Amino acid sequence: MSSQDDDYDKLNPEEREIRDKADRQREAEEQAALPFSWKQSLPDIDIVVPVPKGTRARDLVITISKKKLSVGFKGKDPIMSGDLCQDIKVEESTWTLEDQSSVELHLEKVNKMQWWENVLTHHPKIDTKKIQPENSKLSDLDGETRGMVEKMMFDNQQKQLGKPTSDEIKKQEALRKFQLAHPELDFSKAKIS
Repeated sequence: MSSQDDDYDKLNPEEREIRDKADRQREAEEQAALPFSWKQSLPDIDIVVPVPKGTRARDLVITISKKKLSVGFKGKDPIMSGDLCQDIKVEESTWTLEDQSSVELHLEKVNKMQWWENVLTHHPKIDTKKIQPENSKLSDLDGETRGMVEKMMFDNQQKQLGKPTSDEIKKQEALRKFQLAHPELDFSKAKIS
């Protein structure tokens, strides 16, 4: 925990609200100064890079790799270039030129359960603890993410009720199967941790 977090913990609710508002304002100004805009959900990042009207795809040089991103014009310095905040799935990430006036990039996160602090590591960070995710339906999620979310929801509900989590249930079932498969063994004095 940083000293700034310690200071925050000592503030009263009104002071925290003032600090939060100032932090949001600073973040908004820093993000507005970037040569692109971006938004994220847990599974992905969408970036919009404005380019001069009339730009053609053949004029662009765009590199998307697992850890790096670069967008620019042939023969010129990139508009944006650097190391990504986190790894992406290159094969599921794309870019398009929209209305010959903006490059739109869609990056699929490798870790679909983590918010990014920034797109490129050298850009200003946002406070990911303050992110308010949009409400979404489980049906909106891909199969893998939906499964993880459903498991987390089930486990949280089980914990609140003082019941075993899904992993604990699996362990109990495996032990029961083993006991049934080996009736010759005496499990009456076995201690399970």
